[in-house]
Amino acid sequence: MESAKKMDPDMARMLSETGYSDKAIRYLEDTPGLGILENADHVTDLVGPCGDSMKLSLDVDGGIIRDARIQVLGCPGAIASGCALVSLAKGRSMEDARKLTIEDLYAEVERLPEKKIHCARLVLKTLHKAVDEYVQKQTDKGERK
Repeated sequence: MESAKKMDPDMARMLSETGYSDKAIRYLEDTPGLGILENADHVTDLVGPCGDSMKLSLDVDGGIIRDARIQVLGCPGAIASGCALVSLAKGRSMEDARKLTIEDLYAEVERLPEKKIHCARLVLKTLHKAVDEYVQKQTDKGERK
């Protein structure tokens, strides 16, 4: 089993001192869910007003998000939020994933600096966009039959 990369202790201390929770720092260190899903059922992207970019890919089976990955071009708040979002989305129905709120995401990441809450909002908007597009695509397929 491959061991997780270790963050420089000075970097971890700096992140903690600026308002990141230990859990958010672990998401940054381990980056679970970061990357690309080959043969994804749906991929969507979104760019936030701050310039952070998200690309979310979903593997959906029977209306359930079986797997998800996110690519993030952004700050530590965006990366931690993206990884936390993937953890929350996996195993949920599309309907339940669409109901995820900023409070749900914030509870998962535990704490971000106040100036980074927009990052959590961006990843949540990316998930909602992906779900809406996927559901619309499935509806359109049904109408064409």
